[in-house]
Amino acid sequence: MEVILGAGPLGRAVMKELLRRGKKVRMVNSSGRANVPDGVEVMQADLMSEGGALTALKGAKNVFQCAQPPYHKWDGLFQKLMSNITKAAAHHKTNLIMGDNLYMYGEVIGSIHEGLAYEASTRKGKVRAEVARELLDLHRKGTVRVTIGRGADFFGPQVENSYVGSRFFTPVAAGKSISLLGNPDALHTFTYIDDFGRALVTLSEHEDAFGQVWHVPNAETVSARRFAELAYEVAGHSPRIGTMGRGMLRLGGLFIPAAKEVIEMLYQFEQPFIVDSRKFVQRFGEEAGPTPLRTALTETVAYYRERAKK
Repeated sequence: MEVILGAGPLGRAVMKELLRRGKKVRMVNSSGRANVPDGVEVMQADLMSEGGALTALKGAKNVFQCAQPPYHKWDGLFQKLMSNITKAAAHHKTNLIMGDNLYMYGEVIGSIHEGLAYEASTRKGKVRAEVARELLDLHRKGTVRVTIGRGADFFGPQVENSYVGSRFFTPVAAGKSISLLGNPDALHTFTYIDDFGRALVTLSEHEDAFGQVWHVPNAETVSARRFAELAYEVAGHSPRIGTMGRGMLRLGGLFIPAAKEVIEMLYQFEQPFIVDSRKFVQRFGEEAGPTPLRTALTETVAYYRERAKK
């Protein structure tokens, strides 16, 4: 049994890949409801309790951790969530595959690779660093077998709340205007959600992947402006691109907690944010590499076009 914690876009991408490989899948979320293919078990569990996590992981060979607390409530809740999950994984002797991001590195000059120190000064970056250190320490102690796959800002079908989620692709697909954060001409790596899900499944199937951090494969890095231009191009529309700075985010943060939380992470969009994922491709081969950017954008725009018809 393969267990996925969280039924959001990453959890669903993992589910899709596991089913493609003929695996039996259980999805776990707080509601016990999810629109999934026939044969996929959906379980309700409160992962913020030790008992809920123990129940969710029962019978699992691998558990894919794709769940997280609300974005503006990470500090404290994320650590508790991970403590419950790791205790349950240790109890059931389950492999833990962590879907992670890149906040723990902080502001980086040059490419972002797995050998960097965790030097985040932001609150959310410090939380991610604390969680990653604890996971790798538990692996070293032999408490839980852990591997960590890290992606950048992700996009793709069913991705709603990412920087390049529905607020980006819904207007692009309709030929309407968008606003980009920070410096739109700074290079920025984006991760296609299906590549992220496939990479986590690949990690779960290789013994030597455990005890290590891996940056999942990404297509070529382009500027946010170029990313948007390509999205408009595959949608068949002329680009209509504006910008949004700190002032507008602060104003939005008065009404939307998540907007306020974005401000401390804005450095990622004000300077080059280039992710190095060569380690993954060198180990697992070119066939494990990323979906070409234009292909990924075409699939994403098609999804949002179909959604708009409903």
